[in-house]
Amino acid sequence: DDAAALTFGAGGRTVERIQRVSEAEVELLDKELILEVRGTELQRRRAKKYANIIMKQRMGPNMITEDFEDGDLTILCVPPDVVGYVQGQGGMVLRSIEEEWGTLMVFIDTDLSKAQRLALFGSIRGRRGSELKVLSAIETKMGGYFASVRDSVISRDKYKDPTGTWGTDTMTFRDEGEISYALGKQGGTRKKLERSSGAIVQYVGMVAVVSGTKSERCRVREYMKWLFQQLEGPVYVAGWEDREDCTVVDIPSDCIGYITGNRRATLGLMEEEWGTLMFFMSEEGGRGRGGGTERLAIFGPQRPRRGSELKVMSGIETKSPGFFTRGLREKQSERRAFDTDRMIFRDDELSYALGKDGATRKKLELASGAILQYVGHVAFIAGTLKERRRCREFVNWLLQQRRGSVTITDLTRREDVTEVKIPDSCKGWVTGNRGSELRRMEQETGTFMFMALDSRGDERLLIFSTYAGTKTGLGGRRHAERLVNEMIDEKLRSDMDRRGGRRSRSDSRRPRRRSSRSPSWSPRARSRSRDRGDRGMRSWD
Repeated sequence: DDAAALTFGAGGRTVERIQRVSEAEVELLDKELILEVRGTELQRRRAKKYANIIMKQRMGPNMITEDFEDGDLTILCVPPDVVGYVQGQGGMVLRSIEEEWGTLMVFIDTDLSKAQRLALFGSIRGRRGSELKVLSAIETKMGGYFASVRDSVISRDKYKDPTGTWGTDTMTFRDEGEISYALGKQGGTRKKLERSSGAIVQYVGMVAVVSGTKSERCRVREYMKWLFQQLEGPVYVAGWEDREDCTVVDIPSDCIGYITGNRRATLGLMEEEWGTLMFFMSEEGGRGRGGGTERLAIFGPQRPRRGSELKVMSGIETKSPGFFTRGLREKQSERRAFDTDRMIFRDDELSYALGKDGATRKKLELASGAILQYVGHVAFIAGTLKERRRCREFVNWLLQQRRGSVTITDLTRREDVTEVKIPDSCKGWVTGNRGSELRRMEQETGTFMFMALDSRGDERLLIFSTYAGTKTGLGGRRHAERLVNEMIDEKLRSDMDRRGGRRSRSDSRRPRRRSSRSPSWSPRARSRSRDRGDRGMRSWD
């Protein structure tokens, strides 16, 4: 029974939950019924604790004692009238919060007539994100509840992060119009503020609650200020050149509508993809830098900013060929830290490296861990030295496949590949017509897969990805390997059935159910004295 509790769980991913929250390596050995845990002493202790909590859940609510406090616990009281709403059907709401924030959440009381204590286990950031999500749900059903616990929530875990600056700020919106604007369609505006700043941003009733380090909270204040200033007119960020969280791109005036999209839809999609905040800046009495361009400001961490910038450049190059690429040459940086390389494609190479709807480019980007974007005929590769070299290798191997077989002899020093031997009778079945089955598995697992020759000229399947994956989880090389082995077994059973005189239902390819989840392992100053938004501005507490 205990093994079953660990094996099944929410969608069969309970062991992954333990691993994610404890940060230890956890594997359930099915035959021996042993849970194997590897990591530091603290990681192993936490993993064991979480496993025991999950197993005891099958018998009823957990009893949490003082020895459960390991610097990883927050306890939140949930009014009895909203317990069902917070849990969701079959506990699905709690499981979705756990998935989003990497936490473990369990109710620990048995008297259902009283407020139920909800225990949240995880990192300081994960616990606060989960706590605020729950408080937001409670406030929706029971307005005014947050006011009764506000002081304890704000003071919780103050200064307890590695920087010693962790804290919580709040801001009260003035009316429904303001909170609706700050929330955005399906919460899109709140999410981009959260991702671009690095802070936790949650709206509990009419209150914006922001938790994070001092610098993260300061960024949210500024971003929120500029967000509301856009309602009154153009915004300009003075001193943007000296900011570490800002990139500015010059956009041709005749391309602004194309990049912005109808009702800002195109910019919004880029913000959502990369987790950045983007808007056009204009100085008072002037527009852009002159010469028919305007400044697009991109705010967020370095990698997401670069991804957004290259996406914008790709779009501009489509409408105005040569604007960014005229005179560019290939570049290969030896800098170990984050940098950008360039490769120049020939005409016939670009469409092949792009793929249908950009699918080939996306799989190379995801599997390599680098940012890969095509601006005209130039491939920009951004990332660390290791990521850039890996991505360049993937692109070269891809192009070699157009000319014939690829030979890769030495894999001993690589940590990003899984090698699978495929019986000759199964190769066509596994690869599919024109590689269709490999493409399906690549898309489902976020990997780069192809047949390659070894030093002896023998062909085998190589699965590349920076993410190894887990024994039963979605995404990564291990997931792809499972899918390949399932196809091999299916083909071998089909062949045996035919030899035995039985007609197999596997004679024609059955449609395979695709995972409903996309790969998630994925997944991105000061204003001038003319602050139009300061007049009557909502204030932070």
